[in-house]
Amino acid sequence: MRRRRPAVALALALALGSVLAVLAAAPALAAGYRYWSFWDGSGGGKWSYATQGPSMARPKDGSVQGFRFSVSKDAADQAAQPRAAADFEAVCGSTAPAQGRKRIALVVDFGVPADAPSGEAPPQDAPRTVCAQVAPEATAAEALASVAKPLRYNSAALLCAISGYPGQGCGEPMADAPAQPPAQAAKDDGGPSAGLLAGIAAVAALAAAGVWQSRRRTR
Repeated sequence: MRRRRPAVALALALALGSVLAVLAAAPALAAGYRYWSFWDGSGGGKWSYATQGPSMARPKDGSVQGFRFSVSKDAADQAAQPRAAADFEAVCGSTAPAQGRKRIALVVDFGVPADAPSGEAPPQDAPRTVCAQVAPEATAAEALASVAKPLRYNSAALLCAISGYPGQGCGEPMADAPAQPPAQAAKDDGGPSAGLLAGIAAVAALAAAGVWQSRRRTR
């Protein structure tokens, strides 16, 4: 009996440690947010997550800037992109260059009804595209303000609303797993994976076998 208790306790401790290690290795559920994300247009009409906020970025003439309102993760590979291509010619092609001004193509995507705050709805279904002509030193925020007022910011200079939408809230975290682009949702649905559950079951089975062996040896 003296040998059995330490052996059983050791086996259970090892099993618990293994389960905790497996759980620690699993990806944590990242919080989702309802917010306006900011995007830079890149080659081929594609978007890349902006590394600066619109009040800091100073796009050059011929640039494309995108804004998308959605419930998504605050990460480059998981945030919802604007649903229109980053195409400067499509937006600004008919706007003639002007001396001492630069042209910035803006894509403003108000998102889908499912992402709207309670009691609100996107002001339009399709993304809005507009060509802003602003001073050479103007920021992306100033270009946006020239064509899509009113804008609303919070005390941390986070862009909260474009053209008055939404009327309330600003980057609030969502309690449940956020809506994700289809490709990401297929990879990560926010719950434990089948592999993780199988690993935990295997560790539990090994622990039970170890306990049985320890009891058998002490008889």
